[in-house]
Amino acid sequence: MFHKAIILSLGLLTLAGCNAQKKTKAPGSTAGTPSPMNETKNSAQKGGVIYFNQGENKFLKEYEMNVTFKGISQDSRCPEGVVCVWAGVAVAQVEVMGTYTRPTVLSLATSDHGGQDYHKSAEFNGYTISLEELTPSRKAEPGGKDLDGQYRIGIKITKADEKSNSTKK
Repeated sequence: MFHKAIILSLGLLTLAGCNAQKKTKAPGSTAGTPSPMNETKNSAQKGGVIYFNQGENKFLKEYEMNVTFKGISQDSRCPEGVVCVWAGVAVAQVEVMGTYTRPTVLSLATSDHGGQDYHKSAEFNGYTISLEELTPSRKAEPGGKDLDGQYRIGIKITKADEKSNSTKK
């Protein structure tokens, strides 16, 4: 008889604890607010351009794809304040993965140059992904400061059309 009373009291304490947790979560609940992982239409997206810092990863819900800015594989752009024969090019490595696809690394360049196989945009999973912006610019400083880790890109994702001149992935 004594052990039944102990089991009954433990059961009631457990239910009371669960009810108390529900009450404390209800007023401060954030169920209606978007989580930072899923927000894409915020300050990091302006005019259809989605911005990424180097190493940043975002899941873009409306495109059903995960996008990661891996880094810059090449940056031969002409530094500010210097006259160059060729403007140069920078190539960003962007890893994209659809909901049902494997990860693919796209090489997106700041300018198109077919002879060097540089392309500003590429197709993935029915969308065209274009490099719209790359910052910061190179500076003409003696010793040349390393910009690794400081890069920020802006990409635009649009529905791919059949007459696209971009590379297919």
